Amino acid sequence: MDAARARKLADRIQQVVAEMLERRIKDPRLGFVTVTDARITADLRDATVFYTVFGSDAERADSAAALESATGVIRSEVGRQTGLRHTPTLTFTHDPLPDSAKHIDGLLAEAKARDDEIAKRAEGAVHAGEADPYRKPGEPESEEIGDEPSDHAGYSAT
Repeated sequence: MDAARARKLADRIQQVVAEMLERRIKDPRLGFVTVTDARITADLRDATVFYTVFGSDAERADSAAALESATGVIRSEVGRQTGLRHTPTLTFTHDPLPDSAKHIDGLLAEAKARDDEIAKRAEGAVHAGEADPYRKPGEPESEEIGDEPSDHAGYSAT
């Protein structure tokens, strides 16, 4: 089985499952579910459908139970619409990626707030030395006190 065909089949399974959840599955436990991905094994025997649920942990658990009880009906429809000789088994798996993304967004917002606070503190700050301590091309070099000019760049004749 080539990978391109398996990917197309996985995409089709994702579409069929999403349509079934939207239009045909009327389980009151099913919350706001989004099908995020579907993957199928190379032998086309097993498909994993990834989903997210908008809501609390309890709503997530209710939706998982509703998906579990509707698996047979959804699998039958997948078989009918894909025309495969052997309809793959379906496994529903909660997709943690959106939760991770939400956590990362929170961390980035916290870091930005800290940066803004530091910038606000630094508004009236003045540099301890000169505003620009770097020499520019064409400026005369000034010797520091205690420095003696030397022609032998750190080597001493002994």
